Amino acid sequence: MIFFKSVLNFLRDRNYRHLLMTTIVILLAGSVVFHYLEGWDYVDALYFSIITLTTIGYGDFTPQTTGGKLFTIFYIIVGIGIILAFINTIYTHYRTITFREDKGHTRDKD
Repeated sequence: MIFFKSVLNFLRDRNYRHLLMTTIVILLAGSVVFHYLEGWDYVDALYFSIITLTTIGYGDFTPQTTGGKLFTIFYIIVGIGIILAFINTIYTHYRTITFREDKGHTRDKD
C-alpha cells in the first residue's frame, strides 16, 4: 500500500512529472534512433535503450554500424545522468513516505 501511495504522490508533483516525461522521451528517442540506425524492431531498440542507460548491458544487442556506435556514446553520456536522477528521485520520495509512516506508527504506540 505504501508503494501505491508513493506513486500517486509522486505523480501529483509537477517536478516529478517533468522528470518522468523527460525519462520517457529519452528512452523513446533512443529507441527510434536505434530502430533506424541498426534496423532493430522497436521492442529490441527499447530493450537496448533501457539496459544501456541503466548500465546493465547484457551484451546480447550491440550496435554494429558506425552511426549506431557514435549515437550510443552520446546516448550514454546524456542518458545515464537523466536515468540516475529519475531513479534517485523515486527512491528519495519512497524513503520520505516510508519514514513519515514509520514515524506515525511510533506515535500511535506511545
